[in-house]
Amino acid sequence: MLPLEDVKVVDFSFHLPGPLASLILAEAGAEVVKVERPGTGDELRLIPPFATDEGIGFAMLNRGKKSVCVDLKAPRAFEMLEPLLRRADVLVEQFRPGVMERLGFGYEAVKAINPGIVYCSITGYGQAGPNSMKAGHDLNYCAEAGLLSLTSDSSGRPTVPQVTIADIAGGSYPAVMNILLALRRRDRTGVGGHLDIAMSRNLFALQYWAVGENAIQGRPPAPSGSLLTGGSPRYAIYKAGDGAFLAAAPIEDRFWQRFCELIDLPHEYRNDLDDPERTREAVAAIIAQAPANHWDRLLGADCCCAKVRNLQEAMADEHFATTGTFDRKVETADGRTFTGTTVPVVDALAASPAGLRAPKIGEHNSLLAGSGSEG
Repeated sequence: MLPLEDVKVVDFSFHLPGPLASLILAEAGAEVVKVERPGTGDELRLIPPFATDEGIGFAMLNRGKKSVCVDLKAPRAFEMLEPLLRRADVLVEQFRPGVMERLGFGYEAVKAINPGIVYCSITGYGQAGPNSMKAGHDLNYCAEAGLLSLTSDSSGRPTVPQVTIADIAGGSYPAVMNILLALRRRDRTGVGGHLDIAMSRNLFALQYWAVGENAIQGRPPAPSGSLLTGGSPRYAIYKAGDGAFLAAAPIEDRFWQRFCELIDLPHEYRNDLDDPERTREAVAAIIAQAPANHWDRLLGADCCCAKVRNLQEAMADEHFATTGTFDRKVETADGRTFTGTTVPVVDALAASPAGLRAPKIGEHNSLLAGSGSEG
């Protein structure tokens, strides 16, 4: 039996944060019914790259779920969804604060027919506060929480993160964690509750060391000026002789000494506290003399160093390939199979890695009161 086999989820969310959260629950056995708008469904279906007529991103995040189509503004919308809401353990939504209330699906309305519901709201800034109604996306949340400042170069110019940090680390993962905690509490007390998941607020946990540095020194980390923001030769990216890059993180002294020995760094540069930039330049000059694969082989096992790989190289890496990292499969609605999104559910607690199919729009409208006349 999978750990969430008896858990039923009604998912009003779209795009990334909520769907990834409910995917994780589905991988652990939960039954997830996705509520989509008639006609287009989740907009992620329309975003390329496409697997035939649908975006592959939709299939990646919604495999193994069911789909019902309901116009939430229709007069009978609540009535149509009531059978699902009455038996649901969890509801996930990510509209701006107040939208679900205006549609008639707010926490109090759902609680009235299902007192034990765990109602999870994922937003950028939370249900209350000066910014609660402010529009935003991942980049904005990272900017306002101070995270982008930590990616700045020496000139102070931030770089655009190439992954959606706030959506996933600030939204999806905290949502799953708090849903499970709330279900555990409900098991003991019978009480559900309304979970307020604010993506921007949750980003501060990722900056614990910067928050601590600010508390002790009275100022935030300077761009490229502290240990984990590029201010040390012990935590830096060096360009190798073939144009590829080496990520070097021999922070602890035992790793640093081993690193210096293996690259044959002259002794006058090894005390990096004297002049960090001088040491960095000396290390960079040595790394530039050989290709990245050479340094990867020489330094990788004992010095906390690794070649910077692109995604294809990473997916072909022997370690990931032999440890089942990419065993999950996703089947699109038209039957095509792809390597699925890796989710952080260990194999012992997850559904079979065999293909889980993404639903067609409104495929499961028979679950609705009135047999899905809105599909």
